[in-house]
Amino acid sequence: MKPNFGILFLAMFFWGVIISSCGKKQDSPQPANSFGTTSISTTPSDKGWTFEGTPFFADEFNSIGKPDSTKWTYDIGGGGWGNNELEYYTNLAGNASVSNGVLSINAKKEAYNGQGYTSARLVSKGLGSMLYGRVEVSAKLPSGRGLWPAVWMLSDNDAYGSWPKSGEIDVMENVGYDPGPVYFTIHTQLYNGAIGTQKGASKNIADASTAFHRYRMDWTPYAVRGYYDDALVFTYINNGNGPAAWPFDQKFHLLLNVAVGGNWGGIKGVDDSSFPTGMQVDYVHFYKMIDK
Repeated sequence: MKPNFGILFLAMFFWGVIISSCGKKQDSPQPANSFGTTSISTTPSDKGWTFEGTPFFADEFNSIGKPDSTKWTYDIGGGGWGNNELEYYTNLAGNASVSNGVLSINAKKEAYNGQGYTSARLVSKGLGSMLYGRVEVSAKLPSGRGLWPAVWMLSDNDAYGSWPKSGEIDVMENVGYDPGPVYFTIHTQLYNGAIGTQKGASKNIADASTAFHRYRMDWTPYAVRGYYDDALVFTYINNGNGPAAWPFDQKFHLLLNVAVGGNWGGIKGVDDSSFPTGMQVDYVHFYKMIDK
């Protein structure tokens, strides 16, 4: 997204003004919790936390058929999802299926419930949720202008209010019209895509759509860190200024989806010749943090 200084401003403008895809949930807004602006906490020190070697939540996708219902539910619906997206998310096997050790989240060009495309958005809420730990997802991304795949996290209970007050962690985002950069981003009340203050970084992964890569988040009371193929990409440190900057002291869950179009993904339109296409996921692992 930043190939030269000539388009740097435009690229950062578009990234800044959108609400991350992932972004805003479609649910009705909730009343803000005053803790989101008034609570002050002590800046933690980095204790060098480590993580257990065996995941407490894992899906290797070794079954055949629809995703394991003991690990995943679905967000279902259309209406744009707060980002002017064009797909209708379903729970149909044609949009999310497992075979040959891989989960496929498939986006299709088809009319469905008033939308022109279908896809799927899998959710681990209540089945795979965590407070501090490591998340690692091995995935191969779709290619095509107008696609917007994401691996991301939201809070279970919106303890500090509706988005963005309770936070969002985008472990991986990519847009098909500019497929090289892969983005790790956080959103909070103070720092979010709706007002162009989100915090994040990107790494160019030339073969993201032809090979599996590891997208990882290490989350401790001190920081959220993003790694791609074990290389550190981004660090966001808890500055001790409370939930407006650090809402990441509550349980979060994972979401896996492929959006079509939208405020970011659809900036340059949609190439219908790309469909059907999808994101493939080899595994999902959650590891507990070892407290000190």
